[in-house]
Amino acid sequence: MNLNAAPTDLNATPEGLIGAEEQRPGWPEMFAAAVAYILSFIIGVPIVSALTHDESVASGLSLAALSGIMGLLAFFAAFVIRRRSWSAFNVRAITARWIFLSLGFGLLAFVLTRVVAAIVVAITGSTDGDPQGDYHAASNAGPLALTLQLLFIAVLTPLGEEFAFRGVVSTALTRYGTWVSVIGSTVIFALAHGINLALIPAIVVGAINGILLVRTKSVWPGVIVHAVNNGVSTILIALAG
Repeated sequence: MNLNAAPTDLNATPEGLIGAEEQRPGWPEMFAAAVAYILSFIIGVPIVSALTHDESVASGLSLAALSGIMGLLAFFAAFVIRRRSWSAFNVRAITARWIFLSLGFGLLAFVLTRVVAAIVVAITGSTDGDPQGDYHAASNAGPLALTLQLLFIAVLTPLGEEFAFRGVVSTALTRYGTWVSVIGSTVIFALAHGINLALIPAIVVGAINGILLVRTKSVWPGVIVHAVNNGVSTILIALAG
């Protein structure tokens, strides 16, 4: 897919507006995505635990891959309900300008996440709520493990989660207005990560990507932001040992 082409503006004409409303995913797609996401979590996590015997590095790599797979399964479950076009889910090209802007927003998301997390830890005095210890172990297990972790957490996970939460959820909620789309998808995305320290990056990334989806009518800026945030975090963890 060419990310350098200009995005299509479905809202340019009344006819385009009607077409967008007819094609946009709705509650059936969101329900299908939710069922697929929850089932893949219920089935996938015990399988990962059984196969890895909860060994931290193998578990971290497997769970990182699973997070992306869950999102992709949710997206395709929504996609096959009425077999709408890719652009109906806002999977459409963006300009080179938006690619570079998204890289900057990704760095912003990384910084904001760490600042907010530091404040929360300073107030609570504990990091016991961090569920991503196995991710950190995988990042520190040598070049091969780091490469696989980057592939899973900075490529597969952003693709899966952005296609599911922005492509399906945010896009479907835009029928109720911009703020319902942004806030609603951010809350759902955050809660999907659990009530723990992972909630912080989920809120930051979710809010930024929800706004970018409304602004660009494309999931790709969100994928880039998500990839930069996860990738930089993983690399810095590896460098810090």
